[in-house]
Amino acid sequence: MMDRNNGKEVTQHTHSCGNASPAVEIDSGSGFCFGVTTAIRKAEEELANGGTLYCLGDIVHNSMECERLKKLGLVTINHDEMERLRNVKVLLRAHGEPPETYAMAERNGIEIIDATCPVVLQLQRRIKSQYDAHGEAQIVIFGKPGHAEVLGLVGQTQGSARVIAHFDDVKTLDFSRDIYLYSQTTKSLDEFHRIIDYIQCHISPDATFRSFDTICRQVANRMPNVSSFASRHDLVLFVCGRKSSNGRVLFNECLRINPNTHLIEGPGEICDEWLHGAATIGICGATSTPKWLMEECMQKILNGEQG
Repeated sequence: MMDRNNGKEVTQHTHSCGNASPAVEIDSGSGFCFGVTTAIRKAEEELANGGTLYCLGDIVHNSMECERLKKLGLVTINHDEMERLRNVKVLLRAHGEPPETYAMAERNGIEIIDATCPVVLQLQRRIKSQYDAHGEAQIVIFGKPGHAEVLGLVGQTQGSARVIAHFDDVKTLDFSRDIYLYSQTTKSLDEFHRIIDYIQCHISPDATFRSFDTICRQVANRMPNVSSFASRHDLVLFVCGRKSSNGRVLFNECLRINPNTHLIEGPGEICDEWLHGAATIGICGATSTPKWLMEECMQKILNGEQG
């Protein structure tokens, strides 16, 4: 049935579990973000035309969605494998890539299908512009070292940008020099503002400090939304690939609000014992979690406690 909850349309169903009939709700705010949706749509459109399409890295941090697209013909490759390819089509996922990847494609006659998220693309351009204008300053990126998006951002500075993963890392900066601070689009707003406050308190009066809030609001807004969702249910199933950074952050928030939260990659990981005594069951996920996968998890519950 369709219900209205906190101004959002949600899907709820019930099933029999012993004598109880818990309501099962899929969070309407969970699922692919705009950038991931666009990348997958571009891949599907290219694959529908026939021929081989390569994707540089997993198109999304969800193994089941990657497997679905693999069956349609998408071939996932790494940078070393791309270097050996000639005259083919390669899709760049939403995370974006550094300039070196585009140069490689041009050398090898590779046609790029660019699915870089517009938010990430704008951030890349801002960092490159800042680097070109103030190459001597410290360009600092709050992000996960080695993450595909962060590698693309650092690439705009010819590898010179500093990456800080956590608040404590800010203490390693040189506060006597100018600092220009950016953030990976999916990082925590709260931690980003803590970093800003610390730099403002420690920067030399003779140095310039500027910060740029480059966190994607579509992703950032999911934190309070998922908190509210988790608080409404006896049991929460967070559906997410274990490689998803965004998923880990959102799962931990669910767990903080509702200790009866479990991270699963798919319906096969649902344990029957979890369902006992739960009057309401909430199913939510990350920006890399497809809706169809959350729906399969719901169907597993609706079909009863089958091992």
